[in-house]
Formats: sequence, C-alpha cells, structure tokens
Amino acid sequence: MSILKVARMGHPVLREKARPVEKAEFKDPVFQRLVDDMIETMHEYAGVGLAGPQVHESRRLFVALLDDGEDAVAIVNPVITVVGDEVVEGWEGCLSIPEIRGRVPRAFRIKVQAQDRDGKRLELEAEDYPARVIQHETDHLDGVLFFDRMRGFESLTYLEEYGRYHARHDDDE
Repeated sequence: MSILKVARMGHPVLREKARPVEKAEFKDPVFQRLVDDMIETMHEYAGVGLAGPQVHESRRLFVALLDDGEDAVAIVNPVITVVGDEVVEGWEGCLSIPEIRGRVPRAFRIKVQAQDRDGKRLELEAEDYPARVIQHETDHLDGVLFFDRMRGFESLTYLEEYGRYHARHDDDE
C-alpha cells in the first residue's frame, strides 16, 4: 500500500464532477489497491474521510470512518436522500484545505444508496456526525468544497485558533 498525494484547494480536480465507477472496475486489482491506498492515506493524515478527487482520481468513490472503533468503509457512486428537514451547523475541516476550520450547515439525517468496494449494493442511514462526513465527502465528488456550503466566513479559523477558542466552547454545548 502507498500514501497518496492529496490535492490541495486550487487544484482543478477538486472542482470537477467525478465520473461514476463502472461495474467492470470493481474487480480490477488497480481499483482495489486505490481503495486500500486511500484508507492508508486517510489514516496517515488523521482524516475521517477521503474522496477520490482528493487523491487526483476523478471517480465517485470515498472512504470514511463513520463509527468509533470500526474499520474504514468505502462508499462508491453514492446517492444521498435527506430525511426530514433538520439542519445543524457544525465544524468541518478538510485534508485538501489543511489547517482551516469553519462552521457548515448540513442535513442532520440522511439515507445513502451506493455500492461497496466490491460493487455490492449498500444502503445506510446516518445522522449527526456520520451524516456530516458522508455529505462532506459526497460534495467532493460534485466539485464542492466546504467553503461553498458556509453561510458566511465569520467562523473561518485556523486549526490552532479553533483548538484555543472554539473546541472547548463547543464541548459545552
């Protein structure tokens, strides 16, 4: 396995709509190695999610840690359906925009239809933080960065200041 180079904000691949993963690709050892490399890269950079475009692969694929203590999951060709109308604002960061955090509104509850790394049908429901991660990573597949979802830039902060001024306050909420 390998650590992949992460595309940073400004690279055109991050603003393109990624192409669907085709049926034949799931059995390709190169595709399976890409999934493994993305998981290793996500862990190396202490991320909770990583999308294909972030590693210069314009494919509708992301890997994520959705539950504490669980292995990373690969989600391919996701389609999200919002459940209910509750929207919550929460802090987000991005491996493609290092050292920056901002508050982003997201649907609290979602359903996802997708495929797993082997091409098998995958359906899941998520709420709160796992739903936020899935929405963030799916945005990458559509060329959207978390800045694009922010209501304003007043909350934009460097990671150091987030830890100093905001993280403790948010734990009290």
